[in-house]
Amino acid sequence: MIFDFDVFVIGAGSGGVRAARMAASEGARVAIADDRALGGTCVNVGCVPKKLYTYASHFSHDFENAKGFGWSVASAKFHWPTLVANKKTEISRLNNIYANLLDNSGAQIIRGYASLKDRHTVTVGGTNYTAERIVIATGGAPNIPDVDYADVLISSDEIFDLLEFPKRLLVVGAGYIALEFACIFQGLGSQVQVSYRGDLIMRSFDDDVRRFVDQEMRKQGIEMNYQSQVSNVDRQADHSLLVTFADGTSTEVDQVLMAIGRKPRLTGIGLEALGIETTRQGTIAVNDKFQTNIDNIYALGDVTGGIELTPVALAEAMTLVNHWYGDSTKYMDYNLIPTAVFTQPNVGTIGLTEHQALKEHGEITVYRSDFKPMKHTLSGSNERSFMKLIVDTTSDRVIGLHIVGEGAGEMLQGFAVAMKVGATKADFDATIGIHPTSAEELVTMRTAS
Repeated sequence: MIFDFDVFVIGAGSGGVRAARMAASEGARVAIADDRALGGTCVNVGCVPKKLYTYASHFSHDFENAKGFGWSVASAKFHWPTLVANKKTEISRLNNIYANLLDNSGAQIIRGYASLKDRHTVTVGGTNYTAERIVIATGGAPNIPDVDYADVLISSDEIFDLLEFPKRLLVVGAGYIALEFACIFQGLGSQVQVSYRGDLIMRSFDDDVRRFVDQEMRKQGIEMNYQSQVSNVDRQADHSLLVTFADGTSTEVDQVLMAIGRKPRLTGIGLEALGIETTRQGTIAVNDKFQTNIDNIYALGDVTGGIELTPVALAEAMTLVNHWYGDSTKYMDYNLIPTAVFTQPNVGTIGLTEHQALKEHGEITVYRSDFKPMKHTLSGSNERSFMKLIVDTTSDRVIGLHIVGEGAGEMLQGFAVAMKVGATKADFDATIGIHPTSAEELVTMRTAS
């Protein structure tokens, strides 16, 4: 059978674009379809704008900290519309870069929502396209609960472009996305409350990290409410929102950000009609070659329910295309994936938590350091940093590394390389620290805790 394309990619986010470009560079006839702006969640409503807003939010802390260094900072004013407009300009620039990258690779961009008609046919805007291989990379979307007041809630998709800056913000949820926005808006001048039905933030992270971040966020004035459940939200005459909680208490805010997780963006794609298997969580089931149960249809990125990080989707795309046109013996390695959380202060983590390490390795040695960074000896800030190493006692390998502090993500990348090649605690100890930096703490911890 002669197909219109060798590869048809549904979804032009990070993973989809990388798969399309790489396949096209191998000489394949490639099409990629999406009804949204190119770049997907990360570029448009995720990592990129979130990091830009994180930068913006840090200035308030910097202005305050500057006084201890002799600076007299005049009254600073934040103008929300300027940030929003400049962000839009930058995102538009990135959208154009993605379009140029795809065009230059030879991949054909098809605008519109794509759905599967059969195992070799994709329909976009009433037009059918056939392909030998089809890749589903549609990413995820914020999970908004099916409640009567859903229409007054906002998600992380909308929060970047609010017409008015929310002076009072309630964040529902305590995962990393929820906490990043809590810190962003506190830094920009909002009065921020966090509502979480559990007992402590950042459920999958190391317990010491969770407690430390909670402590540092409270220092900033963010109100942390645990075992808290929203029962109703009412729009009032002055356009404010009256939030009622399950325990009968209430609060009045300008916006309620619902950040309780994400779900795969698969509505209307046609999985059921083709009998493509999904997991209990509603994600697409794939094997280690990213194949669904229909062997010419593949899926990668957030829709498969794996680690929801842009670099992971990029690596999966490269692994997938390499299976087709290169070395089919190489598989995706999900071990020791570093990640950063851009709260204030930042979090960087790689490897196992203490609980996981005890379970998997039995005998471990733990090193902890809680200290005031040199910067804050003069700034007057009471912000502290925390670092933790978890070592497998038998092999001496460092199997967990956790940082809370300014620049944690930047610090972590180099240590991630070391851990990936099997660095031991002795290797860390033998490495000369860079002084004076916070990072040197990770190679000077000698006493187990």
